[in-house]
Amino acid sequence: MSNDRKKEGLQSLGHKTDYYFDYTPDVLETFSNKHAERDYWVRFNCPEFTTICPITGQPDFAEIRISYIPDQRMVESKSLKLYLFSFRNHGGFHEDTVNVILKDLIRLMDPKYIEVTGIFTPRGGISIYPYANYGRPGTKYEALADQRFATHE
Repeated sequence: MSNDRKKEGLQSLGHKTDYYFDYTPDVLETFSNKHAERDYWVRFNCPEFTTICPITGQPDFAEIRISYIPDQRMVESKSLKLYLFSFRNHGGFHEDTVNVILKDLIRLMDPKYIEVTGIFTPRGGISIYPYANYGRPGTKYEALADQRFATHE
């Protein structure tokens, strides 16, 4: 592991992977944004996301898309993978799951802007695509959130 990673205190990267089989937000880690002086987008796609229906216990499959504009801290990708995997046995409705992911990532990194989309595969002939976003209040990112929410399809 590089000295930069050691200084950041990252626990997952470069080590044996331990998977969590129920919702575990504590596994999320951050590192310093080396380009905090400029705005740029970071996007993660998780095409193999799974969770379970809280009523039937049946599996739900989705692609989770996370896009954000970082500030001082960024989410470390392996910890994000482990976090998303931890939903595997967690019962939650699609809309709740997307909002939980959004809130956890806001708490973790305090981004300037973030959005989370869940593209869930059909069950019972209906697809559900929940979308949630956040822009830091009192900044241009709040206006960005309003604009992207209003034009979201």
